[in-house]
Amino acid sequence: MSWDLPTPFIIDVHVGSEDIDGLGHANNAVYVTWLERCAWRHSQRLGLDLAAYRRLDRAMAVVRHEIDYLAAAYEGDELELATWIVDWDQRLRMTRRFQLRRAHDGVVLLRARTTFACIELSTGKPKRMPAEFLEGYAPALILA
Repeated sequence: MSWDLPTPFIIDVHVGSEDIDGLGHANNAVYVTWLERCAWRHSQRLGLDLAAYRRLDRAMAVVRHEIDYLAAAYEGDELELATWIVDWDQRLRMTRRFQLRRAHDGVVLLRARTTFACIELSTGKPKRMPAEFLEGYAPALILA
């Protein structure tokens, strides 16, 4: 079971009953929550948590999600969600890729790409990334 790209940041996801919709599988909106959780945990690992964002008056805000749902997840499934930073202009924009797979058989359930823009928290307007973002995110960049 290999990943699409080398050296992923990975979180484990357990599909709970609250994740299941009327069709009997994980609701598509829940996948977006998982993507957000994975991106945040990766940022935290890189030293850029919510406290740092507030201190710097900057944040990386989602401007676009592209999601390919490839197979369904069901209650009780144990999943692995990986992320990589794959594009970064070192000014305003950054792109992450994601891959979600079922742990026991390696079936890929989802591939996604999310584009973020750096904003000033106090105004909500686009603002250049501070040096701390450049230093924190740079080691995680994977050229894909």
